[in-house]
Amino acid sequence: MFSVFVPSESSLKKATVTDLDKLPENAVWIDLIKPTAAEDRAVEGIAGIAVPTREDMQEIEISSRLYIENGARYMTATLMCQSDTEAPKTTAVTFILAGHRLVTVRYDDPKPFVLVENKLGRNCSASVTGEMVLMELLDAVIDRCADILERIGADVDQVSHDIFEPESERHGNAKRYSQILIAIGRKGDLTSKVRESLVSIGRLVTFLSAVIEGVKWTKDMREQLKTMQRDVASLTDHASYLSNKITFVLDAMLGVVNLEQNNIIKLFSVMAVVLMPPTLIASVYGMNFKVMPELEWQHGYPLAVLMMAVAAVAPYMYFRWKKWL
Repeated sequence: MFSVFVPSESSLKKATVTDLDKLPENAVWIDLIKPTAAEDRAVEGIAGIAVPTREDMQEIEISSRLYIENGARYMTATLMCQSDTEAPKTTAVTFILAGHRLVTVRYDDPKPFVLVENKLGRNCSASVTGEMVLMELLDAVIDRCADILERIGADVDQVSHDIFEPESERHGNAKRYSQILIAIGRKGDLTSKVRESLVSIGRLVTFLSAVIEGVKWTKDMREQLKTMQRDVASLTDHASYLSNKITFVLDAMLGVVNLEQNNIIKLFSVMAVVLMPPTLIASVYGMNFKVMPELEWQHGYPLAVLMMAVAAVAPYMYFRWKKWL
């Protein structure tokens, strides 16, 4: 499937294509989504480029992601996808600038593409070019990463509050602790994915800044590119900060769980010590000897029960006095 966008009076309209051999010559943006072999050939014919395969897009070498071929600039970045769900993931997207036409190749639906399509569909310059569309897409991707990091920061603050200032008692909250650990793990995974995306975008922007030397880009576009570089650098630093904070919160959570486990083990140990004297006494008076003077005591049984109670209460009170409980 693919979409072809052509400039209109004050917007970028999606053209209706019924014949692959007759793609609009004035198309400034061709968006390939899970393209077929026939669609690849049609785009290659009109744009004069070689559309990379999905396997090519998965390559991690810089030379395989950022390069120039036959005058076209190929740039592959890792973008966030489904970040609002419980199963966020990253997807590789290739941006190809051939002349003043942009071709994007993707196998998923990152949200910035929908946002840019709607934005340019409402209003854009009549002289819009593929470079302008690329700048809008990169700007939307960076804004999206910033929004995700802001949400992660707020969620981590809430998790930290739940750990250090719980609304209920700490004891007996194994289920709540499990939920907190799961939440920390998810935020850590999402942060690492956002950071991976930002690193790839930063490399793309740096590559784009290098290859536009000698190209007639407007001053505003060059300034926008520099702003993107600064934004990506600051967001990458913020993602690293969040990763460190998540690590700290995870260590704190594990420390709280460890303390509670120690308290439980301590309680079992105390109870064992508390019950040892009564067990000893019961063992002594449960011995079956022929001659046992205590068997003739009229109040022997009540006295034995009293001794067991004292033997149980005395260690408990001692532990409370020592603040071991």
